[in-house]
Amino acid sequence: MDRRDFLGVLGAGAAAMALPRWLDAAAVPPARKPNIVFILADDIGYGDFGCYGATKVKTPNIDRLAAVGRRFTDAHSPSAVCTPTRYAFMTGQYAWRKPGTGILPGIAALIIEPGRMTVPLLLKKAGYATAIVGKWHLGLGPTKPTDYNGEIKPGPLEVGFDQCFIIPATGDRTPCVYVENHRVAGLDPNDPIQLDYSIPRGHPESFVNGIPRIGKQTGGKAALWKDDEIADTLTARAVKFIEQNKDRPFFLFFATHDIHVPRVPAPRFAGSSQAGIRGDTIQEFDASVGQVMEALERLKLADDTILIVTSDNGGTLDANGADLVHGGTVETNNGHAYNGPLRAGKGSAYEGGTRVPLVARWPGKIRVGVSDELICHVDMLATVAALTGRSLADDEGPDSFNILPALLGEKRDKPCRDHLVEHGNTLAIRKGPWKLIPGRPADGDNKAKAKNKGPGPEPQLYNLAEDIGETRNLADKYPEIVKELSELLAQVREKGRSRP
Repeated sequence: MDRRDFLGVLGAGAAAMALPRWLDAAAVPPARKPNIVFILADDIGYGDFGCYGATKVKTPNIDRLAAVGRRFTDAHSPSAVCTPTRYAFMTGQYAWRKPGTGILPGIAALIIEPGRMTVPLLLKKAGYATAIVGKWHLGLGPTKPTDYNGEIKPGPLEVGFDQCFIIPATGDRTPCVYVENHRVAGLDPNDPIQLDYSIPRGHPESFVNGIPRIGKQTGGKAALWKDDEIADTLTARAVKFIEQNKDRPFFLFFATHDIHVPRVPAPRFAGSSQAGIRGDTIQEFDASVGQVMEALERLKLADDTILIVTSDNGGTLDANGADLVHGGTVETNNGHAYNGPLRAGKGSAYEGGTRVPLVARWPGKIRVGVSDELICHVDMLATVAALTGRSLADDEGPDSFNILPALLGEKRDKPCRDHLVEHGNTLAIRKGPWKLIPGRPADGDNKAKAKNKGPGPEPQLYNLAEDIGETRNLADKYPEIVKELSELLAQVREKGRSRP
């Protein structure tokens, strides 16, 4: 797609720059800015969709999206776990730069400063209606512990969203309630919520709805979610937001609970896959994507909407603590390669930790096909800034690169980003086909090797173009590349920013 054609979506003023001189720009009506729907799955791996090679789970809606959109083979989550990925997506800053952005409990305070530039705030300033539906996991309230019995703020509405309907943390963490805007949805004030995070998952007092959680919850019975209805409830709210805002540009951040533990699919999906309950919830996620696609098509918004489907980190075959019923096992997984050819998975510094599926569609604008360009969710802030013709201040989105040309499939001499820091249980650095996982002290070696998640004391260098499974350590063969990448990683860490 020619850049001049693309500028037409930015409004009459921007479009005028791209029009032939003989055409009077004043006669051209302003074009509608594209809607943006960003669907972020939870714990979906690189090999979990049919269009990425899965055969034991069926994902017809996402496969259809890939067939008419752009499928990326080197897209990354900013971290190998949930909270830091969401922080980086929202702020355009690597989460490892800010202390306190690790996996949060359900009683954590908000970790994004109100007023800071974020993806929804930028789009709100550009005239978009903004909403988040689904998993939040970025903290709520001014201080820890969060009080869920009154007005809950600051939260999503204070960092750029017009409305929210969220799961505060994760499905396996209390509280097991939805928060709508500033209050728990359906809470009976005569039955206040009390949380105790000294209670571990699996303790008799940790069970809610018959499922063990992290932290004890008492009270709030009228507000408790029903686990097998979470996907339908969230999807319905996402569709409702689209319907309510069909006549204006909107941004929807749809962060699903699927396929995080505890996995409790709706009855119609139970046993539907050949990969156990984990596969069943993948198919439930695909159905949620399909309902969003159907809504866009029904409302004749598909052509005016950028739709992105991806995941917050690599896949994992995990149980819900000791609760195998709502987790997954090797036996029930039935050989399904949930991270495809990648090594390790969620939490790891290897590619299985952060390389995730990403499919994008914008009919007539995004070039149909497959891209091997290196991109990351942390890039969304700079990308939506470019999309809406807005500029970022020097201290905004310090690690966010504009990847709009990559999404559109434009032909260029240089990639949108030339390097990426991968954040697993240690920091790794990517540049071109090369990836370096620096060595670390030997006292962590045995534990890391046991989990196949991170390095021992020696550096590891891989040529991912030839060895995507990271099986051949080339550090001894190419010490000059080890030195170059080590210096680059040190520079990115010390400089405090990496955005051009």
